[in-house]
Amino acid sequence: MTVRRIVANIAGTDMAAARAFYGDLFGLEVGMDLGWIVTFVADTRAISQMSVMSEGGSGAPVPDISIEVDDLQSVHERAVSGGYEIVYPLADEPWGVRRFFVRDPFGKTINVLSHTGG
Repeated sequence: MTVRRIVANIAGTDMAAARAFYGDLFGLEVGMDLGWIVTFVADTRAISQMSVMSEGGSGAPVPDISIEVDDLQSVHERAVSGGYEIVYPLADEPWGVRRFFVRDPFGKTINVLSHTGG
């Protein structure tokens, strides 16, 4: 048996807000739009994985989704200028990531990160 894909499903009714947050902020493309579901897709090199967490690390809450990006600073700047709520400030963590948490339009906490070590 092989797992082919892992998909995060978020309940929401404002597809324009979803497009602005996941499309504009993260540069994700719309892979499918049936009106009641909009699926955002990343570059085919993106890796699917899931984590089970008892805490978010460094005293942070457990995020709903983690999105690794190649330019964390620009995503952070766009999130701030877009008026999105920053739930956990930009921080360098002792396990080799730089990250911040932002709240999406549906109340989900998104861990946005880049690896800092080699």
